[in-house]
Amino acid sequence: MTNYLETKGRIFDIQRYSVHDGPGIRTIVFLKGCLFRCKWCCNPESQEFEIQTMKTEQGEKVTGRDVTAREVLEEVRQDMSYYRRSRGGMTLSGGESLLQPAFAKAMFMGAHQMGINTAIETTGAVKMDIISDLLPHIDYFLMDIKHMNPEKHKEFTSRDNRLALENAKTIAKQANYYAVRIPVIPGFNDTPEEIAAIAQYAQELSADRLHLLPYHRLGADKYASLGRTYELSEILPPDESKMAALLRVAQEFKTPCQIGG
Repeated sequence: MTNYLETKGRIFDIQRYSVHDGPGIRTIVFLKGCLFRCKWCCNPESQEFEIQTMKTEQGEKVTGRDVTAREVLEEVRQDMSYYRRSRGGMTLSGGESLLQPAFAKAMFMGAHQMGINTAIETTGAVKMDIISDLLPHIDYFLMDIKHMNPEKHKEFTSRDNRLALENAKTIAKQANYYAVRIPVIPGFNDTPEEIAAIAQYAQELSADRLHLLPYHRLGADKYASLGRTYELSEILPPDESKMAALLRVAQEFKTPCQIGG
């Protein structure tokens, strides 16, 4: 592993100065490729591993590039002062970072070598041995649990979540910090019963925190740029009163919870 920083991966964006997906001010690295096809996905350009061309009003835009861990970490390290002051760090997102495990591991190891804390935003839906290999290098494990019903999950994401739900039991025991994130999608999982089922599971896992993430339409325009149709065009984001009501449902369980994050 002496040359692990030369490990190559495929990304499509780096977002600096973020205050989401982990504590403090963070740099989020978005990796290409995903197992799921969530109907509400705000990064449809992340789903395919292949490098793509998006047709925008400003012209054609290539999305996706091959990089080494060293190259990305050079950009990440530019904001060390912000990380120190805010206890922030680097987060890998996507797409699904676990589909590029060698690159993800190199990124996490390199960040730790620099004294930067690490986080991953993930579905957790890969073989558990892949996740176990990465867990020692991850400070904050942020896992989406979208639904407790595998068939409804498949209807809205193209695949069921049986593996993810099973993996969650092991991850929650082994992770340094484990948070459950629920993207709240109208018509999919926004009833009190559905939120309660996930909150109860988070309690059973002894999760450190539960996040309710309200549906938004950011990224909807990207679908046309990729020659695709956005299937949830008629769906409106939940209002504050709706989210507050769902938060009260989640608060009936022991896991500390919040809206956003």
